Amino acid sequence: MPYINVRAVEHYYEWIKKPSDTGGKPVMVFIHGWAGSCGYWQGTAHALSEQFDCLLYDLRGFGRSRGKPTVAKASEAVVESIELQSPSAESLAIQELTYELEEYADDLAAFLDKLQLQRVYINAHSMGASIATLFINRYPQRVERAILTCSGIFEYDEKAFTAFHKFGGYVVKFRPKWLEKIPFVDRMFMARFLRRSIPAAERQAFLQDFLIADYDAALGTIFTSVSKAAAELMPEEFAQLSVPTLLVAGEYDKIIPAEMGRQAAALNDKVEFVMIPNTAHFPMLEDAATYLIRVREFLQY
Repeated sequence: MPYINVRAVEHYYEWIKKPSDTGGKPVMVFIHGWAGSCGYWQGTAHALSEQFDCLLYDLRGFGRSRGKPTVAKASEAVVESIELQSPSAESLAIQELTYELEEYADDLAAFLDKLQLQRVYINAHSMGASIATLFINRYPQRVERAILTCSGIFEYDEKAFTAFHKFGGYVVKFRPKWLEKIPFVDRMFMARFLRRSIPAAERQAFLQDFLIADYDAALGTIFTSVSKAAAELMPEEFAQLSVPTLLVAGEYDKIIPAEMGRQAAALNDKVEFVMIPNTAHFPMLEDAATYLIRVREFLQY
C-alpha cells in the first residue's frame, strides 16, 4: 500500500486517475471526516476522474494512516536540530504535533509539498471541510476551487458541548473489535448519519474505520472540532475565504444541519450554497447523481 511520510507520520494515500489525450489534468484532493477514511470518497473520485487526477488520503490517526510520529523519523529530526544548534522545521512539527484542526491543515500543506503539488482543487467533508477551510485561508495560493460538503457554523452552548464531549469520550473508549460481528450493528451505527440507505459494504466500511481510528486522534479531534474556540473561529474563517467555494448540505443532516451551512455561505460572496434534497450527512453517497450534477456545474466541467 502507498504511504508517504508527512511530518514524521506515515500517511496512507492513493491516486484515482484515467488516461488523458489532452495531457496533464488538474488534481483534486479529497479529505474525509471524523473517524472515517478516504475510502468513502472513491465513488465520487472515480466519477470525476475523467476531468481530474484524484488524490485521496487518510488524515493523521484515521484509516490506514498512523496517529503518531515514527520513532526513527522523530529521532532524525531531533538529531538534525542538535547538529544545527537550532530546531528544524521538522523537529518543531514533531514536538508540537497536536489534534488542532490547524495542525491538520499544515499536514495537508506538507503532504502536497512531498508530492510536489503546487495548486489543487479540494473536495472535503464534515470535519475534513473545516480542515479544508483553514487550509485555504492559510495557503490560498494553493487552491483553485473548493467543495465543502456538510460543513457550517454553530453557536457555542456550554451545557450541550460538555454533554457531547462526555458522550463522545465514552463512544471512543468503548470500541471492541467484536462489535462489527453483531448482526445489523452497521445499520444502527449509520442510522443517525443517513436519510437514504447505502450498500451494506459501505456501512460496514464506516464501522471498521471507526473501530480502527487512533484513540488519541479520535478523542482529540472531538474536542478541537466541536469547541468554544471552533464556534468563534469558523465564522471568521468562512468570511475570509478567497477562492470560489461550493458548500453542499444534506436536507436532513442531523450532524451539521443544512441551516448551519446556509449561514456559513451567507458570510461570503465567494461561497455558493446548495442543498441536496432527501439526504443527510453523506449526500455524495445517498444521492450520488444529484451531488455530481451540482459539483460539475460549480466546477464548470
